[in-house]
Amino acid sequence: MPILDAATTAQLKAYLANLRRPIELVASLGDDAKSADLRALVEEIAVLSDKISARYDGSDARRPSFAICADADDSGKPRAEVVFAGLPLGHEFTSLILALLHVGGHPPKEDAELLDQVRALRGPLHFETFFSLSCLNCPDVVQALNIIAALNPEASHVAIDGGLYQDEVERRKIMAVPTVFLNGEPFGQGRMDLAEIVAKLDTGAVARAAEKIAAKEPFDVLVVGGGPAGAAAAIYAARKGIRTGVVAERFGGQVLDTMGIENFISVPHTEGPALAAHLEEHVKSYDVDVMNLQKAVALTSGDSDGLTTIELESGASLRARTVIVSTGARWRQMGVPGEDEYRNKGVAYCPHCDGPLFKGKRVAVIGGGNSGVEAAIDLAGVVAHVTLIEFDSQLRADAVLQDKLRSLPNVTIIVSALTREVLGDGGKVTGLVYRDRTTDEDHTVTLEGIFVQIGLVPNTEWLKGSVGLSNRGEIEIDARCATNVPGVFAAGDATTVPYKQIIIAMGEGSKAALSAFDYLIRH
Repeated sequence: MPILDAATTAQLKAYLANLRRPIELVASLGDDAKSADLRALVEEIAVLSDKISARYDGSDARRPSFAICADADDSGKPRAEVVFAGLPLGHEFTSLILALLHVGGHPPKEDAELLDQVRALRGPLHFETFFSLSCLNCPDVVQALNIIAALNPEASHVAIDGGLYQDEVERRKIMAVPTVFLNGEPFGQGRMDLAEIVAKLDTGAVARAAEKIAAKEPFDVLVVGGGPAGAAAAIYAARKGIRTGVVAERFGGQVLDTMGIENFISVPHTEGPALAAHLEEHVKSYDVDVMNLQKAVALTSGDSDGLTTIELESGASLRARTVIVSTGARWRQMGVPGEDEYRNKGVAYCPHCDGPLFKGKRVAVIGGGNSGVEAAIDLAGVVAHVTLIEFDSQLRADAVLQDKLRSLPNVTIIVSALTREVLGDGGKVTGLVYRDRTTDEDHTVTLEGIFVQIGLVPNTEWLKGSVGLSNRGEIEIDARCATNVPGVFAAGDATTVPYKQIIIAMGEGSKAALSAFDYLIRH
């Protein structure tokens, strides 16, 4: 049976028409079923372009795996090499397509200045990325490192399916994906785009970016935050023809960590990274100055020019006539002993990303709301056993989710329980301690993973003392998204607006932009 269906094959063939130079696929195979599937995949790809050749005598110790190689260029530089250890299907199929194109000379759709930085990096730079096929954050990292390997002759990249190479995952103590190694040493975990990776490698990049930012003229509207609220605010402001800027620590925000989105009206289903990419594309279709990878650390209002100043972690500052704060929220932590010590060593916050690494193991989910129960249901199909721990006396999830959860044979539900401590052996999680709130007795659960799903915390610590905050740390706003500071507006999950939903954040961002414009024309 073919690995790729007819429609996918036709689409891939059309993409491969963009190859500019010959590439070779070199497969390293064993006698197992996965190797047979990988051989079939390579064979199906190789016949789609006369610029692709394939051989099956690779010597890579990881089997199955295959390398995508390009011959040395006219200058005699070594050939590019990207390796997939496993079958890059599911979320990683796009990574495969892009790797074929980029190694084959088709230029990446990235900023030209950033690509020049990639070419100028000095090696050797041998990257290894452990991913899971269900991880939404992994493709961004895999694709970024593949670009580096394709463009820089001193770099190479191996993308390794952690679910397929469990022995290596255990040996290297990998408990979260994506996990990246550089020249055998830990380099990073979690989602990173190309600009973030290059900034870590090019130590002068931050200073150069800060210098450019500091030289910018004041904006009419400066949006702080690049999630749904910030994107909507930027678009509505730019459409008014006023000077608009966006400064964001991570464009896309928490949407990038969201699996399925099925309540975004008019779009029956999408995924977070896809929506974030569309948001960024839409914003950049207008005359908006987007400054990514920049964290705001202070807001000062009411200077002699009537401008508000946003100070950045890099040391640079931006000034604007109006500011819209849309810094969103982040996962709430348990705040118990052992949580920080064992983060990414068994303590995780994304069941879709890291669940496959716990195949056949025992895990706990902390939280009995919709997100917690959904996580427990998903994990139950992968792991040996799930213990769901809820502080309240009953689960708070929708009834249909509770019914599904209770129907699963490998799930234990514990209510009226307070998580007290994460236990570990120094390298990984071994269990947790919870207190029964009805008896005040402590109990220990032996397990290997803990998935925390207990809500959100607004990203507003940097605003204390500068704008009004609620006792929960949310920015207090009125019906027009105005804060207590003239010219400063706020929108989205960082504010007191109820119901933290993508579509609500977008509406609030649009409203904030219209309010900022109204403020400008009246002042």
